[in-house]
Amino acid sequence: MGAEIYFDVGSPYSFLAVERAERVLGEAPVFRPVLVGGLFKLAGRASWGVGDPALREAGMLEVESRAMAYDLPAIRWPKPWPGDYLTAMRVAVWADAQGACAAYAFAAGRRAFLCGCDLSLDSEVAAAAQEAGLDGAEALAAARDPAVKRALREATEAAFARGVLGVPTVAVGDRLFWGDDRLEEAARPPQPAATA
Repeated sequence: MGAEIYFDVGSPYSFLAVERAERVLGEAPVFRPVLVGGLFKLAGRASWGVGDPALREAGMLEVESRAMAYDLPAIRWPKPWPGDYLTAMRVAVWADAQGACAAYAFAAGRRAFLCGCDLSLDSEVAAAAQEAGLDGAEALAAARDPAVKRALREATEAAFARGVLGVPTVAVGDRLFWGDDRLEEAARPPQPAATA
């Protein structure tokens, strides 16, 4: 049964999961773009990246530590972080319709968290689209298309209805695993229920 991974290119934990998913899961997952801010709004939560500076710093150190533990390159944080990644995620939905969602997820994530590029800038979003084999100008135009805007909103709402509360979340059948540190658990076959 194939795995799906819900991601947002502005989430560093999504970046960690996207980079490791195929290696850990044993197959390339289906990429599902969702707006993490939309999930937070639906759940009545807020990101650890905004608000309490101590919580934010601890989270950033945790991401850096995990990248090292996973043998990934050192994290370079965009300035500012977090930013407004709405255009970047609209492009992700459009890239999905072009059959290039995975390529875009890798390109955008690496620009953000390995190069320290600010994906709230149209020029950086266009560059990520180009790196994914797409036309950058066409990608930015698509991000303004009402149908693409609606598709991202509907994808986010559908994910929330499925039980996705944040990113990354890996779905394997009806099982959901929230967090980049749960990829190994997602890769294991389900255990039969114990009988009394």
